[in-house]
Amino acid sequence: MTIALVLFALAALGGVTMAAIRLRGAERPPTALALVHGAGAAAGLIALIVAVMNVPDPGSARTALVVFLVAALGGFYLFAQHMQKKPLPIPVMVVHGLVAVVGFIILLMAAMQAR
Repeated sequence: MTIALVLFALAALGGVTMAAIRLRGAERPPTALALVHGAGAAAGLIALIVAVMNVPDPGSARTALVVFLVAALGGFYLFAQHMQKKPLPIPVMVVHGLVAVVGFIILLMAAMQAR
């Protein structure tokens, strides 16, 4: 779970950076940043899936996985908008980020309980 936490934290840094770029008036952040953010989050998802599969009672970690999968759906939508060169919808961007933060908090609590 620790690897997943680190990967999601790094992805969050990219997400906050992209949100700041969008909120400052740019229609879209740089594509390279979007790709790195998505790759980091995808790696975090994979690490979390592996962790959930290898823990006898994943409990809250499984809940975090579901929440991160919901966040990923929002991320896919935002990336599709980005690739179509459309302005990223700020409400979707905010919800995507908030859902990911909730997932991170749940995962952090699960990791702390596992120790």
